Amino acid sequence: MARVGLHFFEEPCISGSGGSGTVFFSGCDMRCIFCQNKVISRGGAGVTVTGDDLLQLMLHLEKQGAENINLVTPTPWAKRLIPVLKEFKTRSKLPVVWNSNGCDDPAVVRAAGDAVDIWLPDLKYSDDALGREYSGAENCFSRSVAAISAMRALRGRDVFDERGMMREGVIVRHLVLPGAIENTKGVLRAIADIDREMYVSLMGQYFPTPAVADHPVLSRRLTEEEYDEATEEFFRAGLANGFAQELSSATEEYVPDFDPEPLRELVGRLRAEG
Repeated sequence: MARVGLHFFEEPCISGSGGSGTVFFSGCDMRCIFCQNKVISRGGAGVTVTGDDLLQLMLHLEKQGAENINLVTPTPWAKRLIPVLKEFKTRSKLPVVWNSNGCDDPAVVRAAGDAVDIWLPDLKYSDDALGREYSGAENCFSRSVAAISAMRALRGRDVFDERGMMREGVIVRHLVLPGAIENTKGVLRAIADIDREMYVSLMGQYFPTPAVADHPVLSRRLTEEEYDEATEEFFRAGLANGFAQELSSATEEYVPDFDPEPLRELVGRLRAEG
């Protein structure tokens, strides 16, 4: 694991006033050349923990006032993670968020079942050629649509509490990429085909990392015109619920600090406390 802590920059119904209790896992089964968390997704930075460590960390986040437990890139660890989540649900009423790249196996989604309250997948590509070029992923579109359909089958209603915090449901994220508006249009139409009422987070936070500084397309930020066109397509697709971003969010300052030492110290302290 790479980082555990309260995060205040998720969608408003996820972060709330207390912050989302985020658990960042190291390692990702996609290879996005523009990844903003490359130090953990491909660099292997992090701390090795046991299932019991993870359970205690989640309970620790609850004591800190977390609105939920937000598992970031959990899919590669699903086999070991799901039993821990089921144990956590016997001890806590906090919603559990599965925050993934969207290429989850539907069988894994179904195995998680009631242990996950909120599904927060990406749908990155409707254009499989882009998926191969930018993320090294084959058949990304059909895989993501199958996964999100399975998620919606499990959580068919979006439920919010009196403060507007999501308690269960699905929010699909899509990062609008420069020069790829047709890809975005296909993504939004695909989400509408699954369920027009499903919440969509249309993200404008793309910024070029050093890895793509010389890329002919990805080396620039989004233009306002591109994001406006994406927003217009949201409505043309017939979607009803969603979140937008200010393009000022496209900055490195919102990327978390992945220094592993605070997490290593916290794990050691929780082990000592038993």
